[in-house]
Amino acid sequence: MNKPALFTVRKHEPCPVCGAELVIRSGKHGPFLGCSHYPDCEYIRPLKTQADGHIVKVLEGQLCPLCQADLVLRQGRYGMFIGCSRYPECEHTETIDRPDETSIVCPQCQQGHLVQRRSRFGKTFHACDRYPDCQFAVNFTPKEGSCAFCHFPLLIEKKTAQGLKRFCASKACGKPVSAGNSSE
Repeated sequence: MNKPALFTVRKHEPCPVCGAELVIRSGKHGPFLGCSHYPDCEYIRPLKTQADGHIVKVLEGQLCPLCQADLVLRQGRYGMFIGCSRYPECEHTETIDRPDETSIVCPQCQQGHLVQRRSRFGKTFHACDRYPDCQFAVNFTPKEGSCAFCHFPLLIEKKTAQGLKRFCASKACGKPVSAGNSSE
């Protein structure tokens, strides 16, 4: 089935294979650039730049601790990070935004602590720092205390129409906890 072009590319960018005009088409993974002479010419290219770890800037004067090559600022799937310029030969990486560590002990494994993380969609959540050994995670701000109903050792804070409220962090319970009911 030949899908019609959504619209042509501005400035009539030519196909690097056959010289025909490139058009924007829609596929199962989203829009992409393709040759207007498809199926005779099958040239395609991603429409937007992908977060593949491409180099944004070379950090002059900063060397990789593993191989002594220059460190670079990269844009990846989960945001900006620092990595070795010799990737993939050297896989050294450093995070820029260190996760906010809490003093709250993970209620599931009782060994790790909850740290703030960011999903690939930009949402903030809190998870155990022992991941992947412990996969505990909550989507709301964790608060110390225990549920008066089920005695789960963690509460979460949510914004409601009545303001900030605390709830049991257990998915099985999830009941609201008043200030007088939480054992902090």
